[in-house]
Amino acid sequence: MELALNVLDSFSQDYPEAQSRFREAATKLGFSLESHSIGENGPDGSELSFDVACSTGGDPSRVLVISSGIHGVEGFFGSAVQLGMLDEWSQGEMPQPKVVLLHGLNAYGFAYSRRFNEDNVDPNRNFLLAGQPFAGSPPGYAELDSFLNPKRPPSSWEPFSAKAVWLIAQHGMSKLRSAIASGQYDYPQGLFFGGKGPTRMQTILQQNMPRWLAGSEQVVHLDFHTGLGAWGTWKLLIDYPLSELQRKQLAGWFGADSFEANTESDIAYDARGGFGQWCVAQKFSPEYLFACAEFGTYPAVKVLAGLRAENQAHHWGKAEAASTRKAKQTLKELFCPSAASWREEVLRQSKQLVRQAEQGMCGEGKS
Repeated sequence: MELALNVLDSFSQDYPEAQSRFREAATKLGFSLESHSIGENGPDGSELSFDVACSTGGDPSRVLVISSGIHGVEGFFGSAVQLGMLDEWSQGEMPQPKVVLLHGLNAYGFAYSRRFNEDNVDPNRNFLLAGQPFAGSPPGYAELDSFLNPKRPPSSWEPFSAKAVWLIAQHGMSKLRSAIASGQYDYPQGLFFGGKGPTRMQTILQQNMPRWLAGSEQVVHLDFHTGLGAWGTWKLLIDYPLSELQRKQLAGWFGADSFEANTESDIAYDARGGFGQWCVAQKFSPEYLFACAEFGTYPAVKVLAGLRAENQAHHWGKAEAASTRKAKQTLKELFCPSAASWREEVLRQSKQLVRQAEQGMCGEGKS
């Protein structure tokens, strides 16, 4: 038996390393592995793709899905969770349910340290349901466009924080957050752009999720994210109506205070085009419980400033410019802090969440 990974060793330095390590770990554990090209190349010229690993054992009627990197740069954290779980399973018994791992879904964003994809689309605003148009913006976004999306390279002299604090004082944090981050479809170079149609990633998932989940009667899906909430803390965020049974399951498996629906949340917002809403609406399984496992990093204003600067650099800066490199390094730090204490704590908590989900599916939860 190989030695278990040190917690900090689960974190990779870049997308190629994360992908290579994931593939190797999944293959060693006997998972079936497939790779799906997104039709783009990475900074090193290699083809970009996301990977799917499915356990070949386990009960196919119960499926535990763990996904990472739908928000690109957040894949540094999500990949570490998946690598940590693969390592943990290699040291002991595999889960009783079948396991499906969706790794680095937004491969472009992961490779280029962006939250958005190759078309500047926020994939987690792109999963619109039938009849929902790829058009429109939240009330107030148009007024904020010049502030959020200045058409020039980033500069260290911009008074972003002062302006943001003034806006918060004028409108309130909750209203401002909803206006900015709930998803817009009118400004293709702007933050939180939901696209003009389904992304390639969504199309691939639509075509293949029924196969990966074939025969399932119950699916529990944990989608790992960072950036919202207090440093090193977590919440399970839900963006669709929960049944009474689902509420009982979440409370019993993870704790009564573990989850928040967007309408009752202190840290989330009512976003359009979320991955969770879409997965549930597709009816891939009779019972589909989806939760966004959100881990806090830096204060919201600092995170927004980082997103704004990276977006400026991507559209109006030069790839080799120092300001562009700095913007991308900062964004990576904002969504995957380098502090050992943060990494150790969030990985410990993430692995516990996965174990609790598994135990809950097997009737062994806290109740």
